[in-house]
Amino acid sequence: MMEQPRYFTPSEVASHCTSADLWVSFLGRVCDLSPLMSRYQGDVLLLPIMECAGKDISSWFDPKTKDILKFVDPLTCCERYYTPRGRFVHVPPNGPCSDWDSDIGQPWWKDRRYEVGLLSAKTRWIRILNTLTSQEQLLEVCSEETLEEILQRFLRFNSHARSYTWKHQGQILDMRKTLAENGIMDDDLELDQLRLDRDIFIPTILLNFNDDLTEG
Repeated sequence: MMEQPRYFTPSEVASHCTSADLWVSFLGRVCDLSPLMSRYQGDVLLLPIMECAGKDISSWFDPKTKDILKFVDPLTCCERYYTPRGRFVHVPPNGPCSDWDSDIGQPWWKDRRYEVGLLSAKTRWIRILNTLTSQEQLLEVCSEETLEEILQRFLRFNSHARSYTWKHQGQILDMRKTLAENGIMDDDLELDQLRLDRDIFIPTILLNFNDDLTEG
């Protein structure tokens, strides 16, 4: 049975923005390039990547080939990688070079070992209200996530979240399904068209205590 991919929000990717902890996203994938930064520490070819730490770099790639964009040099009529920010690690030089090691294996953008998950195509905000304590928490989640995966996100705010029944408008939610599959639709587009404030219409999930406190 294949493991379900983990989804990340853009803000989660953006939080990994140092040379020791560097993530990027591109073409829907999220990659942890920290090992690459460590391996090539001090190499000037890391600079373009460091400048984009925590950001989406899909503009670097051809969506069809999944490779770095290429262009035909008008002077040499040779095909080259298009790197307007400057050449970076694993991109070959434009011409013959004595210090270029061509035996690099898979370039990092094709190496699945760096991949930690997928970037959410659309994030949503939900309000989680604990009916026992009246505490509420705003939580940004991925539209692709099931309620069980959203619960995992919420555990840092309430380690006993599994001891509650999750409900919306009086209906018990199926934790194996997404928000939309549970009938909690994403109205952001409609709200924008009506010029209504999204923050006023954030859906609320109620947590009803089951009286069987579990371990966090």
